[in-house]
Amino acid sequence: MKKIKSTSRTFEQILGVLGSFISIISGSFIIFIESGGMQGNSFIAVLSIIGAILGFISVFYVDKDLEFAGVGFIVAAILVLMGTPRLGILGSVLILIAGMSALFRK
Repeated sequence: MKKIKSTSRTFEQILGVLGSFISIISGSFIIFIESGGMQGNSFIAVLSIIGAILGFISVFYVDKDLEFAGVGFIVAAILVLMGTPRLGILGSVLILIAGMSALFRK
């Protein structure tokens, strides 16, 4: 019998959780500022929060279906970057790195 070498996916999980957490904070901050009288569209910030939630969901699929999790991370990174263009860069980059790592790391 051959031993199948399994790769730990903790790196993707940690980056996905950190990126999603930062993205939820930045999206909530945008909504909070806009409710204070600043001009803007709060739908865009809600789009960022939806992307962050997709990132959290993808974290749970890393161990089960790696391709689904990788694509979910990349879509979440795009949504976060569209939702919070300046504040969401760090969260978006972390989620994107998690997605690329999930898809290409063997």
